[in-house]
Amino acid sequence: MPDIRSQYLSAAATGLDLLKEEAVAAAWAKPSALTEFTVGGLAAHLATQVLAAAEALDTDFTARPRKSLFAHFFEAAWIDGDLHNSANAKIRDGGEHLAQAGPAAVVDSTAQALAALREGLPALPADAPGGNPAWAYATGFDDFLITRIMEIVVHADDLAHSVGIDTPAFEPGPFDTATWVLTRLAAHRHGQTALIRALARTERAPGTISGL
Repeated sequence: MPDIRSQYLSAAATGLDLLKEEAVAAAWAKPSALTEFTVGGLAAHLATQVLAAAEALDTDFTARPRKSLFAHFFEAAWIDGDLHNSANAKIRDGGEHLAQAGPAAVVDSTAQALAALREGLPALPADAPGGNPAWAYATGFDDFLITRIMEIVVHADDLAHSVGIDTPAFEPGPFDTATWVLTRLAAHRHGQTALIRALARTERAPGTISGL
């Protein structure tokens, strides 16, 4: 199995463990740290990073136009920072809809999806296309998993912070992959100089280098 697939499975397992936390279920209907997301909706959105990957195993992407990893991000409507654009509203609505099933159902469906991925990922060719089945385009399957790793790492912190527990520590591989993606996105948004100064020269660093 290519290393990125092992990284993804590790990140997904860490995310699933977080979804199982009693503090998450107890706060399910409460507001989360993300605007207009309940804790349950945010937890369900985290779960979707596993559910969509499992669904992608059974989706035919061969006829869809192909995008590179970073074209997926740079051309995404949700990345422009407008919380109320249609893309971001659709993401929130999807999470809230899935959350209506309740915490136990979300955990169970995520666990089943992760089991399917553990079984199905090793059989995929190295150049297999993939992506979210809802997208009009495809990426490489491993590139899609990279996007999911980043989402899992970021939203795990959102969810843990929302319910007042420690953010889970990820294995070095998926953590490095997530931070690599975020670093590239930060440089794209703010420029290389801003990124270098934020990481190495705080006395002349910009106010933010957020990649998202």
